Amino acid sequence: MTRRVLLVDDDAAVREALGQTLELADLDAVTAGSFVECKELIEPAFEGVIVSDIRMPGRDGFHLLDYAHRKDPELPVILLTGEGDIPMAVRAMAAGAFDFLEKPCAPGDLTAVVERALRTRALVLENRRLKAELETGDAAARMLFGISRKADGLRARCRVAARAGTDVLITGAPGSGLSKVAEVVHLCSNRSKGPFEKRSAAGLDRAALGEFWRGCAAGTVFLDEICQLPKDSQLALVDLLEEGGPRLIAGTVRDLGREVESSAFSAELFYRLEVMQIHIPALGERPEDIPVLFRHYVAQAAEQAGLEPPEITEEVISALIARDWPGNTRSLMSAAMRFALGLGESEDMGEGLGLTERMAQVERSLLVEALKRTGGQASAAAQALKLPRKTFYDKLAKYGIRAEDYR
Repeated sequence: MTRRVLLVDDDAAVREALGQTLELADLDAVTAGSFVECKELIEPAFEGVIVSDIRMPGRDGFHLLDYAHRKDPELPVILLTGEGDIPMAVRAMAAGAFDFLEKPCAPGDLTAVVERALRTRALVLENRRLKAELETGDAAARMLFGISRKADGLRARCRVAARAGTDVLITGAPGSGLSKVAEVVHLCSNRSKGPFEKRSAAGLDRAALGEFWRGCAAGTVFLDEICQLPKDSQLALVDLLEEGGPRLIAGTVRDLGREVESSAFSAELFYRLEVMQIHIPALGERPEDIPVLFRHYVAQAAEQAGLEPPEITEEVISALIARDWPGNTRSLMSAAMRFALGLGESEDMGEGLGLTERMAQVERSLLVEALKRTGGQASAAAQALKLPRKTFYDKLAKYGIRAEDYR
């Protein structure tokens, strides 16, 4: 969530005091002494919120509020009023201010209002991002979820492969979603209006392969477990690729290089496929994506079943992250479906865990408890646990914990 706050006040002492209050609450305070000084920052893309005094020489807080809402009607502006100046506060709210505070205001009151405004702003920006992605038809963003760098890298690689137009080899552990990634590449490509046909390569003979291939000439063919394609069909596929027609996307959970070394797979076919490869990272490599994916799958399963999505507690998320997930996203999706249907998934989350997993659960619980005790103030929680601030934030990211959820 964005943490930026634009603080505008012509009184240097007040500005410095309020800025320190915001910084102690782990907020990124950007200070300015006047409207003119800060106006260049006020744009629809501004990720934070604004806190401004009303009474300032020249352009006052009402002018700033009006200007901000002309730039972005959904940009939260919190106005600071003089003590007892109720009519001015009423005018501020009528003019569209997010909230108002009387000066001098208690640090807790200021940070509470700012945090609420930041949450509102984060939701607005996220909705805009999702809407933009839907409008641009970006299948990678619509279909491949996750907030980790590896998830970003997977989406980026799919887009590159789509633009390249070459044949593609998709690899990953069992259950990682090979066919879904293949479909994303197809939908992001210039063949997206053509058919996308998928078939298991196992037992696909020469005749069936040829018929399947020619029936998808303007689209994309996905062959799952390409290493199981019979040798004769492998030779036929090389000939079909020479003829042209559909684009080939192949998927496998095996090491095709080793299959070539053992003469189980055609070297010529492998060399064509290896030009453009996409590797799907396992869930264990990106634990911060597990809560995001689980929430999405639960919401999806609940909607399909016509049920209200159940509450997903911190304990459930903690247990999810502690698991190994050898079945990857397919296994996580199954767990989410059971959870959404009330089949006792939450009770089974912690069963069968080894020492490492149980220690991870304990560590996560300690982090959550520290945040609860400090009201979500990350710096204070890190100090209570005697952890360097960077280490503390790294651990929060590891377990998918957001400090702002405890404020």
